[in-house]
Amino acid sequence: PMPYRKSARMTITNEGSLPVGSFYSNVDFQIVQTLPDDVLYLHASYNQATPNAPTDNNWKTNGDANRLKNPAGQQNYVFAEARGDGHLMGVTLGILQNQNDWAGEGDDMLYIDDENQPIIIGTGSEDYLCGAWNFGGLSGATAFAHLYHGAPYILGQERVGGRYVCYRWHADNPVTFTKYMKHTMEHGHGNHRADNFYSCCYWYQTEPHLRFPVMAQVAKRIPAVYAVETQGPLKP
Repeated sequence: PMPYRKSARMTITNEGSLPVGSFYSNVDFQIVQTLPDDVLYLHASYNQATPNAPTDNNWKTNGDANRLKNPAGQQNYVFAEARGDGHLMGVTLGILQNQNDWAGEGDDMLYIDDENQPIIIGTGSEDYLCGAWNFGGLSGATAFAHLYHGAPYILGQERVGGRYVCYRWHADNPVTFTKYMKHTMEHGHGNHRADNFYSCCYWYQTEPHLRFPVMAQVAKRIPAVYAVETQGPLKP
């Protein structure tokens, strides 16, 4: 639901180079007499890192980076940051690999009402997305989609150019906050990898909200493989 008190506006912007000859839309809404005083507003924030900045290039396989520790979540990829009272609803995440080997292993880290230390530290991005063991690995990765989690698109996994489209919703276990929330994820062990992340984070909160990040220009939002310092192993 997207509650509003006075008005709502939905727009579509054509940022392509060609005109759109026609466009069709259908918007459903419900008029209510009153809303609760503590009603929360839906927020969504897009972010990307193309590529993520690696903390270490001295590795040949992901296992070489096991030595890297990052308990405070420094230089993590940030899905969203919020101040106020609300709850996290989930994320969509696209990954485009610039390096070989598994693009995951980065821990999800959630800061709740404390800006300095994450209150939740996960065990790897594939576990947060409920697709453990690399979604099935180099030879067994299979797209999957469920009500609250999934990776419905997987192509060329664990190699340069590999693509994943993933989602995780917290409708069944919302992460609540009263003052502050920052949802982050490492890009590899201690942020050692330099893959591309594209995400949108969704949450409800009171107003006012923090200013959203400036969206990248269209050319930067088009997925492309970037040359990075460490290629990683190309497995058969």
